[in-house]
Amino acid sequence: MSANEKKVVNEKATEFEDHQHVEVSEDLPPELEALLHAEPLQGLSAAEVEERTAQFGRNEISEKKTNPFLKFLSYFTGAIAYLIELAFILSGVVEDWVDFGIIGGLLIINALIGFIEESKADAALDALKNTLALKSRVFRDGKLIEVESATLVPGDIIAVRLGDIIPADGRLLGISVDGSDSEVNLQVDQSALTGESLPVEKKKGDTIYSSSICKQGQMLAVVTKTGANTFIGRAANLISITNEQGHFQKIVNQIGNFLVVITLTMVIIIFIYLLLRRNNEVTKLSRKDVFDVLRDVLVLTVAAIPVGLPTVMSVTMAVGAKQLAAKQVIVKRLTAVEEMASVSVLCSDKTGTLTLNKLTFDEPYLKPGFTKEDLLLYSYLASEPGANDPIELAVRTAAKRDVPLLSECTGHTIPGFKLTQATVIDHHANETFKVAKGAPQVIVKLVGGDNEATHAVNLLARRGLRALGVARTVPGSLEKWELIGMISLLDPPRPDSGETIRRCEEMGVVVKMVTGDQLIIAKEVAARLGMSRAILDANSLTDPDATDAQLADRCLHADGFAQVIPEHKYRVVELLQSKGLLVGMTGDGVNDAPALKKANVGIAVHDCTDAARSAADIVLLAPGLSTIVDGILTSRAIFQRMRSYALYRITSTVHFLIFFFIITLSYRWQMKAVLLIFIAVLNDAATLVISVDNAQISRRPDKWRIGQLITMSIILGCCLTVLSFSVFFIARDVFNIPDDAGKQSDDDTKDGRMETIIYLNVSSAPHFTIFSTRLAGFFWENLPSLTFTAAILATQVFAMFISIFGINGLTTAIGGGWGVSLLLVSLAYFVILDAVKVFVFRIWSFELTVKMWPTRARKEKLRHRKERRLVEERVRQNIEKVRKASKVIYAVSAFERAGRGMLPA
Repeated sequence: MSANEKKVVNEKATEFEDHQHVEVSEDLPPELEALLHAEPLQGLSAAEVEERTAQFGRNEISEKKTNPFLKFLSYFTGAIAYLIELAFILSGVVEDWVDFGIIGGLLIINALIGFIEESKADAALDALKNTLALKSRVFRDGKLIEVESATLVPGDIIAVRLGDIIPADGRLLGISVDGSDSEVNLQVDQSALTGESLPVEKKKGDTIYSSSICKQGQMLAVVTKTGANTFIGRAANLISITNEQGHFQKIVNQIGNFLVVITLTMVIIIFIYLLLRRNNEVTKLSRKDVFDVLRDVLVLTVAAIPVGLPTVMSVTMAVGAKQLAAKQVIVKRLTAVEEMASVSVLCSDKTGTLTLNKLTFDEPYLKPGFTKEDLLLYSYLASEPGANDPIELAVRTAAKRDVPLLSECTGHTIPGFKLTQATVIDHHANETFKVAKGAPQVIVKLVGGDNEATHAVNLLARRGLRALGVARTVPGSLEKWELIGMISLLDPPRPDSGETIRRCEEMGVVVKMVTGDQLIIAKEVAARLGMSRAILDANSLTDPDATDAQLADRCLHADGFAQVIPEHKYRVVELLQSKGLLVGMTGDGVNDAPALKKANVGIAVHDCTDAARSAADIVLLAPGLSTIVDGILTSRAIFQRMRSYALYRITSTVHFLIFFFIITLSYRWQMKAVLLIFIAVLNDAATLVISVDNAQISRRPDKWRIGQLITMSIILGCCLTVLSFSVFFIARDVFNIPDDAGKQSDDDTKDGRMETIIYLNVSSAPHFTIFSTRLAGFFWENLPSLTFTAAILATQVFAMFISIFGINGLTTAIGGGWGVSLLLVSLAYFVILDAVKVFVFRIWSFELTVKMWPTRARKEKLRHRKERRLVEERVRQNIEKVRKASKVIYAVSAFERAGRGMLPA
C-alpha cells in the first residue's frame, strides 16, 4: 500500500452535520390529551362526536357581523363631527333652514365618504374561512366515511393523503388507512401558515396544521385542535380583536379637539355678551330676541368650524389613491395613503414577499474536471419525468435554461441520448453509463466517501441551502461511481427586493425581515439582500425575564426575526408601535394576516392569499416590491398637501375667532351673517384643488407634530388678526369710513363700506396664506401648480369684484382703489408671514417643546435622546480612530514593501 493510500485510510471521514428543523411545538393539556386515544381504525362513536361538539364547538372560525347601520352611524363621531352636529341642531332650533340643509348635507357627505372607502372589518375572517377544507375522510364507528370538515372534533381519526387540505390540527399516527405502517413520511406545504419556503417532512408524532397542504405520502392522524383553537384559528382571533382607531383619525380628532375648545369658549362668551347687550337695549327679552342672538352666534360658529376639513382631506387622499392605482397599487383603506407617509419601520415577510417562493438553482459545488453544464445535464438525466416535486422542477428548469443541448428538447427526450431506467446510452460518445441524483449522504456513500464534498455540503447547510448530490459511473464500468458535484437550491430574493430595501432605507424607512422560516435561511437571504444579519429567533420575543420595554428595544435594534408564528409577527408590530413608531407590514400568507391587520399600514403583495388581501390596507397587483417605493413617495406628497391645508385651515379659524371675538366685545361690531357663510364656503371649495398641487417630498418619514402645527397656527392667526385690525382702524380713523356700530338692525342708515372692506380682508389675507403653508421653507423653493394658483387667485379676484362694484343685499361698493389695494396688501402680507413661518420652523426643536410644555414624558424622552447622541458620538470617534490607525498601518506596510523592492537581489 502506498503512502498516499495509507493517508486516506487513516484520515477520519468528515461527517454530515445535522441541521435540525425548528418548529413550534405545543404541549396539550392533560384533559385534552386523554381524549386522543381512540382506536385508529375504529374512531369515535356518534355519541362521542355529539358530546365533544357540545364541549369544543364546531370546527369553524366564529365571526361577528357588524350592523351596517351602526357602522354608518360611527362615522358621525369625532370632535369636529360633534361640533358640526351641534351647529346642525341649533340651526333647526332657530329655524335657519338654509344652514340646516347645508350643514346636514356636509355631515352626510363626510360620513358616506368614510363608509364607502373603508374596508369591512370582517372581510379577513371570511377569507380565512375559505382556506379551510370543506370535506374530510374520517373513521367513525369503525367505518371510513366522508364528512363536513366543520363537524370534526378532537379525537377524530382523519386520513390525510396527497393533495388534501388538512382540515384541523392533528398528530400523525404513522399508519395507513389499512392499519399498516406508512412507507414514507408526509411532505407538507405549510408556507402560507408559517412562511417556510420548502415542504416540511412530517413523521409519526409530528403535528400537522389546519389549512396546510399534503404534497407527498398518506397517513392517519388524530385531531388535536379544532376551530378557533387551531393554528389558523388563533390567527383569525388576532385579526378580530385588532380594531384600533387609525393614526390619521387620531390626528384629526386632536386637531378637532383644539378647534372645538377655542370655538365653543369664544362663541359662548360672545353669546352671553350679545344677550346681555340685547337685554340692555330692550325692556324685556323676547323669544325672538334670544333666537336672533342665537342665530348670529350660530352663523359665527358655522363660519369658524372647518366643516370642509374632512372632505378636503378625503378628496386629497382619494386623488392619491387614484395615482397609486395607475401604478398597480390598490388602496383599500383611504387613510392608509396618509399613514404610509409616516411609516418609519417596514416589517416584511420573507417567503413570497422578499423572495420568489420558488426553489431555484444556486451556485453549485463541482468536482475537478466537471462544469456547471455537466452537473445540470446529468441531474436532468437522473430526474423523474413529469414529477411536480419543487426540487425536481427546480433542477429541470435550471438545466433547460443553462444547458444548450436541453433548450429545445420536448418532454424528457434528449437528442443523442436514450434513457432506460437508470442507465443512459450516449450515441455521440458511443458509451453507456448510469446517473444518480439524491440526498448528499446517499450519493457520497455511493461514490465511496468524499470528505471535501461532505465539507462543502455542510457549508451549504449552514447557509440554509438545500443540497443534492449528482454522480455517474466512470467510463468502462457500470458499477464504479464518481461524484460530479452538489447542486445547491434556495428560494432566491426577488430581483427588485434588494433595490427596494436600499431605496426605503434612503428614505428613512428601516426594513426588518419577519419570517416563519428557519434562522439560517433567513440570515442567508438577508445577506443577499444587503441587510444586516442580526436576525433573532422567536425565543427572543417570548423571554419571560424581559419587560415589554426591553422587548421593544430588542425589536428596534434587530434586523429581523425567524421561526416565528402569527402571534410573534403580531407581537413584533405591537412592540414597535409601543415605541411611538408607525409600522408597515408586507406579507402574502395566512400567517401574515394578523400582523397586516395590526400594522398602521398592511401591504399584501402580488399572488397573496385571500386572508392576507382582506386584512391588508394596500394590495400590490404587480410582482415584486418596487411599487412600495412609489407608494411611499406618493403618500408623502399627499401628506404635505394635507398638512399644508390643515395649517392653513387652523390658522384661518384662529384668525377668524380672535378677530370677531375682540371686535364684537370691544367695539360691538358684527358682520352680516351671509358674508360669513360666503367666506367659509367659497374658500373651502377653492382649496379642494390642493389635491393636485405640487408637493415637496420629504426624505424622512413625515410627522404631524401637532404641538408645532397648533403653535404655528396661533402665531400666524395672531399676525393675521393684527392685519385685520390695522385695516379696520386705518379705514375708520384715516379714511373716516363709519363702522356702523350698533346699527346692524337698521339697514337704511348703514354706510356698509366697512363691512365690505373687512369682508375682503378676512376673505383674502388668510386664503393667500396657503401659498406659504405649502412647505416648511420659503414659498419660492417649490412653486405651486398653475391649477392651484389659478383657483386660489380666482376666488379672491371674484371677492374683489363683488366688493368693488357691490351686490344688492350682499356687499356695498367700495370702489377700485380699495378693492385692488386690499388684495395687494393681502398678497404682500403672506410674504411677511412666510418669513415668520420659516423663522419659527428653524428655531423649533424638541428641546424647545420641552421648555414650552415640560411634561415628565417629554423630559424623559429628551434625556434618552441626549444619552443616545453621546453614545453615537463616542462610536463615531472610535471608528474615526480605527480608520486613522488603518491608514497608518497601510502606509507603513507600503513603505516596507517599497523598501524591500529597492534592496539589491
